Amino acid sequence: MRLHDTTLYNSLFRYDDILMVNPHIWGQPASANPLLHLQRLDGSGWFDHYMASFDAVWETARPWAAER
Repeated sequence: MRLHDTTLYNSLFRYDDILMVNPHIWGQPASANPLLHLQRLDGSGWFDHYMASFDAVWETARPWAAER
């Protein structure tokens, strides 16, 4: 788990080569927004585009540590 200060525009749920993307639409609950079901097919496309954005945020995030 890591913490970051980035504004998120979607929630990503990855299961191997399957990616579920829930875009965040301002002022609407997640349940009112679309859910995109993406599958990695050839190493290029939306799946890898979303994963590259996740990796970029992950690299700048700081590890979570429980307060003592």
